[in-house]
Amino acid sequence: MASFSTFSDIDLDKQVAALTRDLASLKKAVSRRGGAYYEDGRDAALDTYSDLAGRLRDAMPAIRKQGRVIEKSARDHPAAAAAVGLVVVGLVASLLFSRR
Repeated sequence: MASFSTFSDIDLDKQVAALTRDLASLKKAVSRRGGAYYEDGRDAALDTYSDLAGRLRDAMPAIRKQGRVIEKSARDHPAAAAAVGLVVVGLVASLLFSRR
């Protein structure tokens, strides 16, 4: 006749084997879902990028025109352009140091 400890060892081994099989099937399910989420996210990012690129392409002539106006203004008023540049550099520096 087998002792009580032998029966519990066999039961534990069966339970561990069953849990291992369950864990393997759960890993497969999570892997499939993760892959689907990744593909959905990638597709959404690609759609957003395409939309943004189209809008930027449509806006480029206006951006170039505005850039030329700003460049001409900076050439006409170099002191004012330097002052604005220093203010921008100061704001960026204050933002960087305030986060630390």
